[in-house]
Amino acid sequence: MLIRTDRGYTHPHSSEITPRAVYERRRDFLKLMAGGVAGVGLAGWATREALAATVAPGKLARLPGAASREPGAMAADPLTPYKDVTTYNNFYEFGTDKASPALKAGTLRTRPWTVSVEGAIAKPGVFGIEELLKLAPMEERIYRLRCVEGWSMVIPWVGFPLRELIKRVQPTGNAKFVQFVTLADERQMPGIRSRVLPWPYSEGLRLDEAMHPLTLLTFGLYGEVLPNQNGAPVRLVVPWKYGFKSAKSLAKIRFVESKPATSWETVGPQEYGFYSNVNPDVDHPRWSQASERRIGEDGLFQRKRRTELFNGYGPQVASLYAGMDLKKNF
Repeated sequence: MLIRTDRGYTHPHSSEITPRAVYERRRDFLKLMAGGVAGVGLAGWATREALAATVAPGKLARLPGAASREPGAMAADPLTPYKDVTTYNNFYEFGTDKASPALKAGTLRTRPWTVSVEGAIAKPGVFGIEELLKLAPMEERIYRLRCVEGWSMVIPWVGFPLRELIKRVQPTGNAKFVQFVTLADERQMPGIRSRVLPWPYSEGLRLDEAMHPLTLLTFGLYGEVLPNQNGAPVRLVVPWKYGFKSAKSLAKIRFVESKPATSWETVGPQEYGFYSNVNPDVDHPRWSQASERRIGEDGLFQRKRRTELFNGYGPQVASLYAGMDLKKNF
């Protein structure tokens, strides 16, 4: 595995690069909990396609990290085009339409930025984004991301294993779970005014899940810093879980003794469990999870493919759930 480090790079505000609105007025076609690509109106799809035509890599600052195929990387799967990765997003802080984050996230200010790390740890602290960037060598990890709505992407993320940060702050014996809390600033994030979720957005993992080498603290994609709409300047990526577990624009990381409340579980406990592992045998109450569409493959009419248990990462992560009822603990 090749790993490249570079301490000399600089980062412009990604808000300076995020594409501006393609249209001055538009309708929201993808509503909260929409059924994925199949539910997209033709006009809504055309809007996103027009937006995607304005997006290309090479405009944001480069991040260190040579391409590497880590265990569990989907080496056989073609990468999802950059234009799709950056214009088809769930980021409700900027709206529930898939195009809304790319259209509206230019208001997000990613510098200065700090992440508070607190709770049951020996070394709590507040980390500036530049300090986090230098905490461990950067790597490129090609991971599949599967959305609970029934679509998926294959993305070359850039970051380092979250466990590098965890080891530095030294969890105590009381630390059983890790909670991730995102930024919630109505001035920067217009979607917060909708109150579709309890803000700030909160997610959580067991400590052993957070320590797993596939769990990535992520700062970029396609070799560049994260675009605002993809969770700049730092997010989580947990590839064997549904995408909403990978919290964006992190502001706090807390080590706690009891299972933390998570946003989607709070809103719909019968639909969104704490574990949220990709499991084709556990249907969402309103749609099947047995198949998925890969964004970017066939335009509006993507063919479906079979969804794999743990999103295909079973050989790496199944041991975390040995003896558990994965239908009860969904």
